[in-house]
Amino acid sequence: MSRAPRAEPRAPSRKIRVVVADDSRTVRRRIVGALEADPEIEVVGEAGDGEAAIALCQQLRPDVLTLDMMMPKASGVAVTEHVMAYCPTPILIVSASLERGEALGTFDALAAGAVDVLDKPAAGDEGDGWDLRLVAAVKLVARIKVITHLRRKLRPARPPPAAEAPGADGDFCQVIAMGASTGGPSAIVEALSPLPASFPVPILLVLHIGAPFAPAFAEWLAGRLAIPVSIATDGEPLPGAGQPGVRLALPDRHLVVEKGRLRLTDGPERHSCRPSVDVLFESVAVEVGERAIGCLLTGMGRDGAEGMLAMKRAGATTLAQDEPSSVVFGMPREAIARGAAQHILSAGAIGPTLLALSRSTRKSP
Repeated sequence: MSRAPRAEPRAPSRKIRVVVADDSRTVRRRIVGALEADPEIEVVGEAGDGEAAIALCQQLRPDVLTLDMMMPKASGVAVTEHVMAYCPTPILIVSASLERGEALGTFDALAAGAVDVLDKPAAGDEGDGWDLRLVAAVKLVARIKVITHLRRKLRPARPPPAAEAPGADGDFCQVIAMGASTGGPSAIVEALSPLPASFPVPILLVLHIGAPFAPAFAEWLAGRLAIPVSIATDGEPLPGAGQPGVRLALPDRHLVVEKGRLRLTDGPERHSCRPSVDVLFESVAVEVGERAIGCLLTGMGRDGAEGMLAMKRAGATTLAQDEPSSVVFGMPREAIARGAAQHILSAGAIGPTLLALSRSTRKSP
């Protein structure tokens, strides 16, 4: 992989060519109807099973594939792995978030190279709200220049400790604040997999993801990291040394640090986002200052850039994911352009860096 996928403008005269794959004819018709109602989109093929989806992608080379997770002949994960290995195509997963197995499989597909996920319309949802969200998601995904993914497996669910476990004295890093958006699930796993179960520094995580998928993401992530993963609780004390693990922001609530506690707030959106990475980072800059590490991963837009700059100005150590390993080099690019990122690293290098910082870097109170 020589270049990073990135968002690129599309020539206005050319329609976005879409293949729709879903084994339900009813759902397929809903998706096709919503897309064809937009003059900028053309549905060029429909597939009722996984093998047909692969064949249409190879034959038609569409700009976007909308993909169901549970299909005959080949699952959504298998389709994603094959398409991204042999005919890389931006994939939008359209998934039933209430089905636990399907929701967990969705994150496997995102880790295998799918770009984004949208929940299926609810029963009886006949309004145009979901249709408009589908069209917007397809247009966003179409802007991503994807790359070839070899058929790869994620790291073992419980990896062995990487080198020696860091000390638990906590006299440098009190908290790690991390943010991600498009491409985030895969990057988060790659970044945090090297951390052993004994890693003592808590990690506060904001991921831009649809509200229906957040609980499944927490469960999925917990199965792939040695450190524990939980949803943040409003009012809980800011975890200290010896209380490791990831605390994940709830959907539609900002996660902040305030007076030594984690708070979940319903303040205004930032960059059309709630939770917002900027809001988390800015609170950590004020509350924790130099005893914090800020880490900004792949994502579209600029959420997190100003907050990372505030962290750097407060004396914190700041890391940004590099372009070649980012699905979308938007958020990290904005932070780098502002001079907010002290270290620019691949996703795979972030975990070892966090280990090294927690072991050997010390700052006075």
